[in-house]
Amino acid sequence: MSKVDPRIANLDRGAALPRKNGELVFKAPWEGRAFGMVVVLNEKGAYAWDEFRARLVEEIAEGSPEYYESWLSAFESLLIDHGVVSVDELGRRASEYASLERDPVF
Repeated sequence: MSKVDPRIANLDRGAALPRKNGELVFKAPWEGRAFGMVVVLNEKGAYAWDEFRARLVEEIAEGSPEYYESWLSAFESLLIDHGVVSVDELGRRASEYASLERDPVF
């Protein structure tokens, strides 16, 4: 088992991960998948963790009602800015899932 980077496990400044009894809490499967994608792409060197954290803090400050909506928005903007995905590609993928052209992974 790999050790979790403490910067990821212990987010602060209003960006703390939702937990219950010390365990991460996800209200829906997509939240866990979004969490995992952010962590893995950081580990693969797509972006610096502190850059993601700063964007997450900004998104939360803008007042999104749900934590993982802020998480996903920060992730998407980072991927676009780093050229990992284009705005058009991101829109196409979102439409495919919304119209059930792509099967959601559970």
